Amino acid sequence: MSIRYPLTVFYDASCPMCASEMLALKARDREARLELIDCSAPEFDESMLAGVGINRAELMARIHARDAHGRWLVALDAIEAAYRAAGLERTARFWGSRRMRPLLGPLYRWVARRRQALSRLGAGALVRRFIQKPDEGPASPADESWR
Repeated sequence: MSIRYPLTVFYDASCPMCASEMLALKARDREARLELIDCSAPEFDESMLAGVGINRAELMARIHARDAHGRWLVALDAIEAAYRAAGLERTARFWGSRRMRPLLGPLYRWVARRRQALSRLGAGALVRRFIQKPDEGPASPADESWR
């Protein structure tokens, strides 16, 4: 599936781990392909969801993204697209791997349900360390941007 940018990512910024991940990806977004929307904010305008069959509770339960065509991506598909938008192609391929989906799908659901507790245990710092800004060094040795 071809993603048309910008990619609007709806995420829970009240979760330190989620906020760390999205802000780190945005910092790597050299081509301005990511737009971030905090769906946990009191001023979040749920009217933008009218007619799409998605509500705020669903956005808060799992990460969602919408591309410039209006196509919605959920959970692993949204993560894959966000990493690709940030230029982390190999990491995006990992999240999008159809062979890994039987493992990654349940893992994502487990993490999503426990994201606040994992944040309290320091998962946000781990995410920030994994996805560094381009001028701070590699996101991981597996990404092309590292070379």
